[in-house]
Amino acid sequence: MHMDSYANLIPLVILVPAIGALINLVLGHKLGERISGLVGVTASVLAFIFSVLIFAYLNDPAVVTGAVINPVAFFDGWIRIGSEAGFNVSIPWQFRVDTITAVMLLVVTGIGSLIHIYSIGYMHGDPKYGRFFAFLNMFLMFMLILVSGNNFLMMFVGWEGVGLMSYLLIGFWWEKSGPVGWKNSDAGRKAMIANRVGDFGIIMASILIFWTFGTLDYYSPGEVANSCYVLEHAGAISELQAEHGECDMEAVNAFAAGEAGHSEEGDATEEGGETEGSEHSDANAGIVLVQHTEETGEAEHGEGEATAEGEHAAAPHMTAEEMTNANFLPAQMGAFNQLATLMQLDEGEEILWNVDASGNAIMRGREVDFGPFSADISAMLFLIIFFLLLGATGKSAQIPLFVWLPDAMAGPTPVSALMHAATMVTAGVYLLVRSNVFLAYSPEGRFLIAIIGASTALMAGIIAMGQWDIKRVLAFSTVSQLGFMVAAVGVGAYVAAIFHLATHAVFKALLFLGSGSVIHGVEHGHHHVHEHHGHDDHHDDHHDEHEFDPQDMRNMGGLRRRMPITFLTYLAGTFALSGLPIFAGFWSKDEILLDALVHGSESTHPLDQLAGFLVFFILLIAAAFTAFYMWRQIQMVFYGDPRSEAAAHAPESVASMTVPLIILAIGATFVGLINVPGGAWPFTLFYKEHEFTHFLEASMPSITTGHVLSFNWLVAGIATLFAFLAIFVAHSIYAGNKAVRGEHGAEDGRDPLQDQASTSQLFVAASRRLYWDDFYFATVVRPYQRIAAFLANVVDWNFWHDYVHDKVIKRGYDAISGLLANPLDIGLIDGAVNGIGRLVSYFSGRFRTIQTGYVRTYAVVLLLGVVAVIVLMVLPLIPTGS
Repeated sequence: MHMDSYANLIPLVILVPAIGALINLVLGHKLGERISGLVGVTASVLAFIFSVLIFAYLNDPAVVTGAVINPVAFFDGWIRIGSEAGFNVSIPWQFRVDTITAVMLLVVTGIGSLIHIYSIGYMHGDPKYGRFFAFLNMFLMFMLILVSGNNFLMMFVGWEGVGLMSYLLIGFWWEKSGPVGWKNSDAGRKAMIANRVGDFGIIMASILIFWTFGTLDYYSPGEVANSCYVLEHAGAISELQAEHGECDMEAVNAFAAGEAGHSEEGDATEEGGETEGSEHSDANAGIVLVQHTEETGEAEHGEGEATAEGEHAAAPHMTAEEMTNANFLPAQMGAFNQLATLMQLDEGEEILWNVDASGNAIMRGREVDFGPFSADISAMLFLIIFFLLLGATGKSAQIPLFVWLPDAMAGPTPVSALMHAATMVTAGVYLLVRSNVFLAYSPEGRFLIAIIGASTALMAGIIAMGQWDIKRVLAFSTVSQLGFMVAAVGVGAYVAAIFHLATHAVFKALLFLGSGSVIHGVEHGHHHVHEHHGHDDHHDDHHDEHEFDPQDMRNMGGLRRRMPITFLTYLAGTFALSGLPIFAGFWSKDEILLDALVHGSESTHPLDQLAGFLVFFILLIAAAFTAFYMWRQIQMVFYGDPRSEAAAHAPESVASMTVPLIILAIGATFVGLINVPGGAWPFTLFYKEHEFTHFLEASMPSITTGHVLSFNWLVAGIATLFAFLAIFVAHSIYAGNKAVRGEHGAEDGRDPLQDQASTSQLFVAASRRLYWDDFYFATVVRPYQRIAAFLANVVDWNFWHDYVHDKVIKRGYDAISGLLANPLDIGLIDGAVNGIGRLVSYFSGRFRTIQTGYVRTYAVVLLLGVVAVIVLMVLPLIPTGS
């Protein structure tokens, strides 16, 4: 296969997990564990291989432009609605193979493959083994649809799909007996309900986007997302650079005009919406058509090509008009570039927007009409961003819809790892980053996003330090880190958000799988103590409230000697999450902090300034909490003496579980080096500066509208100092056997912060999740239960059943049936029937007297009858007189 065709592998990335899911769903119960696991892992690994090939294809700037410009259409007529009035809706099932997609593909399939391998050992013995791998494959499939679509509706298909799979996987062990089964099923329902609230936001945002722009596409085929990037790699970079590496769009347009003016075949001019030049246009339809070669997807043109003077020539067959989308009328472009066009208009200004079927020009300004109402595009944009943010708060667990994510720990640990690291919760961050063009034009929208993200990061960090469940600590840690990413989006640090998403996927997958290894070992230790041989089919939460809890950190301690591989890899993940040099989180967290500080100090809009400084200081404090609660967990789980017999006899996990841990630990240590900033000596001697940033630049126009920041030793030093101070404080409080106070493990174990008057109230609040669940129980759940009880007992039972059914319907029926039964049925019908019977009886009694029983009497009667018959026959023969 030629490398230029690698972009066409994108359907296979989705199809392979779908096939794996189908096989295990239909035949998994017959295939056995070995084959089912092999099918699931093979599907995930193949999807990862295809993703690597796509990434390799896009990693060359000389070809990335062609891939970004030309989406892969799989079902061109997925949704097509036409009318006689000329109103047409056409939404293709179209994949967008760009650098943002490539990063998400690698994260989803790479982390997902390791989790699939890990699950082979972890889920051993589960009766629904095949179904688990089917659901896991489907989870990957829907997430891949979400990140690869070229329009908001296709994205929403994946969005709903991951929501469905989260429901099925969180409640995977709903059949367990007792309260555990109810807790698991309740957790699945809670996730579904909270995400449905967020999904309402996505639906509303999609409706508003379609109403405003007439399309749900991000970009149309042939449309350039980032003109600066294309022109830079076409040899025009020297004419386009302003201070600090910013992209000057005025210089871009001037360059395009100059290139077009020197075209040998003619100038590109606009008259009545028609563009003349090397492209072909249909004047009647008002649609400009750009030809593409089938093999490479590059646009074919005549003379006037922009040639490369630098190292690469990204688009040698593209004219300047194509590089700046001058070949498109605004209505022919996707939603993002349509918005950019509208935002450049002055109030009251109108431009040629489209040409109808009759060739008439259609003009448009900034106003968006809603029947008799209208609103400026900026107001409409804020509404769109608000609803997109509402959707993101559901999937990415931000205030106020984050409450479902900690309860999602009811699912098997591999599900937790996949959901928290690579799928589901990253969807909201991806959506916001993908919509960076929308955010670039709305300071109000960015401010709202920044405040929500920063507040969530701090809140979840506080809650995490009051949890006893090993997975619940990590769950609130995920909520906090997602807050970092969302806050980064709010201050325009889109690359930092995706960078932290990628690094967080690695070390959070490591921590969740590490926690699963710990739980697995403690369970085996517990079974060993009680002389139970073999493996319990149900790993997590297989206890009720009176039984041993293998996830409670108060039952652990001293595991570093029993599980050395798990300990060392978990330590690497902790260092990465805490942001210690040189681990992955150090680079991505510091980039977010630096971007926030620069955003606040250099922005001209007051809201941007306020957001930048607030995000910087809030996230700095949240980062300190992160280091604190993670070191608290390390001390409780791995140090000190074992606080239970189960911990004292916990074995190390099998190789299928520890090998993924080792791979992820290596990644957690070094993956941050993919985006080493300038000035970060000595790393710049071995790694290219800002390589990850430049990779994303091709598909993210908001990157080049700002400048790339070099490494700031002061910000990095402050963040590192806060992390080490937090670890030092946590060590002084929890080191040795001080981590848990009490002699009976989980039964009466207390945190040292509980026994200090200055911190006891804070710990209680943290352990109660800052009363968020109490608030929702008081304002949503209990009122809902009361309303449900009122509807069930009073309305349904007392009123509808007892009164309407028993009194109105039953009594009415009884009255009508009584009327029909007595006067009508008995009196009339029975009377008539009985009367006829009595009449027959009367006459039969009379006629019975004729039956004398004598033969002579019968002979006389017969004679008389014969005579009568003869008389009747003769009478007509007697002649009548005149």
